[in-house]
Amino acid sequence: MADTLFYSPAIGQNSLLPEKESQHCVKVLRMREGDKLTVTDGKGFFYECILVQAHPKQCMVSIQNSIAKRKGWDYDLRVAFAPAKQTDRNEWFVEKAVEVGIDTVIPILCHYSERKEIKTERLEKIAVSAMKQSQQAFLPEIEKLKGFKDIISRPFNGKKCIAHCHDLPKVPLAQHYKKGENLLILIGPEGDFSQEEVEEAIAAGFEPVTLSESRLRTETACLVAVQTIHVINSL
Repeated sequence: MADTLFYSPAIGQNSLLPEKESQHCVKVLRMREGDKLTVTDGKGFFYECILVQAHPKQCMVSIQNSIAKRKGWDYDLRVAFAPAKQTDRNEWFVEKAVEVGIDTVIPILCHYSERKEIKTERLEKIAVSAMKQSQQAFLPEIEKLKGFKDIISRPFNGKKCIAHCHDLPKVPLAQHYKKGENLLILIGPEGDFSQEEVEEAIAAGFEPVTLSESRLRTETACLVAVQTIHVINSL
């Protein structure tokens, strides 16, 4: 595979690169007609291509071969988190989670949330960049901001957990989770979930868990949860 990976969600249908990818191809990398490049659709395929039209607005390629890429894990991993007030901390989590491996990122609005709005489009761009940098063929879904009650009431085929810091019974995630299980885990804001939210989640079938003996920042807790699941499944 080429060092630089391009992203075009419809590459298999139209053989075209989006404008941003085309600009990078022509203006930054100085690629010309006849050069080879690799494109992913973010849905599990790599396409080995030859550049046939080099234009900064829209490049056209000729697909020579398509390669189906297996996801690096066979379980559904979703993290629903209350975004931190500082935008760069949320972006850091998304970037690292995509590099490590995640299926869905769900920003949620909680009682003690410091950030009431979030730019999903910006997080999607971060996810695309991380996917390309880590040479992956799967682009995780970045959902729009959801309410806490919306998340705990939605159906999910797998283990559901809520990580919190209240003085209530809970077990380490690593002890509660079993290899191969799908997982949806809730991570709260800096002020934690309210006790009422914890109780509502438990009533909705979420298991209370802890991620560390120390208090973690939201973005750190999210990444610890993701990595914990991958480590368990690698054993």
